[in-house]
Amino acid sequence: MTPKKEDYLKIIFELGGKKKKISNKQIALSLNVAAGSVTEMVKKLVASHLVEHEPYAGISLTTEGAKAAEDLVRRHRLWETFLVNKLNYKLQDVHTDAEVLEHITSNNLMNHLEEFLGNPKRCPHGGVIPRQDGQYEEDSHKVLASVLDGQEAVVDRFIDNHDLLEYLADVKLNIGDKIKVTKHTPFEGPIELVLLASGEKMSIGYKAAHYIFVR
Repeated sequence: MTPKKEDYLKIIFELGGKKKKISNKQIALSLNVAAGSVTEMVKKLVASHLVEHEPYAGISLTTEGAKAAEDLVRRHRLWETFLVNKLNYKLQDVHTDAEVLEHITSNNLMNHLEEFLGNPKRCPHGGVIPRQDGQYEEDSHKVLASVLDGQEAVVDRFIDNHDLLEYLADVKLNIGDKIKVTKHTPFEGPIELVLLASGEKMSIGYKAAHYIFVR
């Protein structure tokens, strides 16, 4: 399987494609690629029986695709955990090296790495890490953008996207923060919220709010 196909499988998994239909637009935004590129790759993934595509409804992983995505995600997130927790990488800088390492690592090494790290359940940006036996807790797929004015939530995880993680490092929104949404600005403007622990007010861009998951 090519690295490009693997990237698509991982992002479809992250966006919830094992449980629901994902749109081409979501994939394009998450990977920073053109819509036409997504269309072409989805055709290839369908031909490989890794995804199903229902016109006007969306894209979801097949059983085979989900299994492949889980293995890729496990490898990638274990290496991210190692690089951040043991080598002091910044979260926004970890993706590229984890991408390289996941492709050159044997299953035996991955199992030893998981044990060395203490069998972590989640990576540094909050994503679930499937275990050796394929079991894992289900991720939340409720995005910040869908939280109504006046509602409270807890920041659960971020999409593994360098630009997003750079942005979040600047605004200082973190995993585990308890928030209250105060206003959705019209015409795809920023979402205004308050951090409940400190009372600090914050604005999150409309696009970014679609790749921040909450519980």
